Amino acid sequence: MSWTQEFKSALKTREEISNFFNFDFPEVNYPVFIPIVFATKIIQAGPGSPLWNQFLPHAEENNVDMGRLDPIGDKVHAKNNQLIHRYENRALFTPTTVCPVLCRYCFRKNELADKDEIFDQKFQEAKTYLMENPEINEIIFTGGDPFILSNEKIAFYLQEFAEIESIKYVRFHTRTPVILPSRIDEGLLAVLESAKHFFKRSMVMIHINHESELTEDVIDAIARLNEQNIEVFSQTVLLKSVNDSTDALYNLFSALADNKVKPYYLHHPDEARGAMYFYLSLEEGRRIFAPLHNRLPGWALPQYIIDIPGGEGKIPAFNPESFEFSGELINRNGEKVKIR
Repeated sequence: MSWTQEFKSALKTREEISNFFNFDFPEVNYPVFIPIVFATKIIQAGPGSPLWNQFLPHAEENNVDMGRLDPIGDKVHAKNNQLIHRYENRALFTPTTVCPVLCRYCFRKNELADKDEIFDQKFQEAKTYLMENPEINEIIFTGGDPFILSNEKIAFYLQEFAEIESIKYVRFHTRTPVILPSRIDEGLLAVLESAKHFFKRSMVMIHINHESELTEDVIDAIARLNEQNIEVFSQTVLLKSVNDSTDALYNLFSALADNKVKPYYLHHPDEARGAMYFYLSLEEGRRIFAPLHNRLPGWALPQYIIDIPGGEGKIPAFNPESFEFSGELINRNGEKVKIR
């Protein structure tokens, strides 16, 4: 079965997933979408497993009294042309709202469910903005998931960005190699390989949260990327009832390193409405992360970061002076911001 067939045959309704999993899931305020091949892995992992908890509906998603609709301030920095320009030298590019799976903890779950205007297809405006702002030297494909786009569409965007002299680096942030590893086919590999000739660096950032996601087919997909000498990094979200222990993170980062993936970011969970049941305090996160310094080499240890609510930017989340949190963080401009 091709990856497009896998994608089209995904479970898309509460009734479909309830029948497939033989479990009575609650009605929630957000859509569901799980490819059947990946759903089979969730069944094998079982109820309460890290896979089950990440991707299947939970009654707490309907809690509207906690969390933020736009937890990291995407709309504060959106340029209304498929670009989010939060940092001086780089911009997020949002070419699609489509994902290979709908993660229940997603920080953009409200924007994606509402098809927010930040995803409006205004590419020529985006290209003009980049040409008028040459301080931007990196494009980060986000979404949605950029690898759900066709090979032709990805190639088109790469060729268009290559025409902008100031763009030196390209990143793809994706969950697809984990959810639909068959997507990492010869056509996509050829497109990614071509990017190495357009830009000084082209990178793939795989989103993965637990060692159990590294099944044989996923490892094979990563190996195909490595064989083409494509730089592969990972990003992980620290989540309650998924990976909230030092051992779980150690096992994940060790397995990634063994498969030639550089652990890049460990995100403290964002305060997203409908996902607060995954949240844990910064102090808890620091205590979980700290022992990894003693158990992993520096090259296998990701940056533990937190996105300050409201669009203030990512900063280091680990404090070597204290596990306790003062309630203030220093934003990307060096200013103190009170968040508690």
